[in-house]
Amino acid sequence: MSRLQVFAEEDAATPLLDTADAAEIATALGEAGVRFERWPLKPVTADSDPLTVYADEVARLTAEGGYQSIDVARITPDHPDRATLREKFLSEHTHAEDEVRFFLDGEGLFTLHHDSRVFAMLCGAGDLISVPAGMRHWFDMGAAPRFTAIRLFLNPDGWIAQFTGSDIADRFPRLEPATA
Repeated sequence: MSRLQVFAEEDAATPLLDTADAAEIATALGEAGVRFERWPLKPVTADSDPLTVYADEVARLTAEGGYQSIDVARITPDHPDRATLREKFLSEHTHAEDEVRFFLDGEGLFTLHHDSRVFAMLCGAGDLISVPAGMRHWFDMGAAPRFTAIRLFLNPDGWIAQFTGSDIADRFPRLEPATA
């Protein structure tokens, strides 16, 4: 389930906003320059290619943004490199291009640092998020990650980060698994 919490950067304990309403999330993130959309989910089976199933949506995004590289990231709790992959994204960083993700399954926590606020955006199945180039952020997939996401890049080499060296990510909550 999508959920946005907004904090003052000096207070990770008291949210200024806490909402699961998609329209309210889109408005709050939009004011920070972040694109957020909810897309209807389509059936994706083990035998189907998510890029084929979502070909029209991917084509629209590619036409809008000029993306050169598109892939599907799938991480499960039994992935042998899950701890290393999680650690890779946990520190505050930026990118020279927008970071665009559409979640088909599972969840991930994008935490965005903009002006003097921190936006903790829990993305779930059906969520599209586009973090603008240059925005400070980090991502947590959790200790037992489970998500599938379509990723779009301008750079054919894919994910390239510039780490800020800040410890702010250590002061804010990590992803807690969804409860059934």
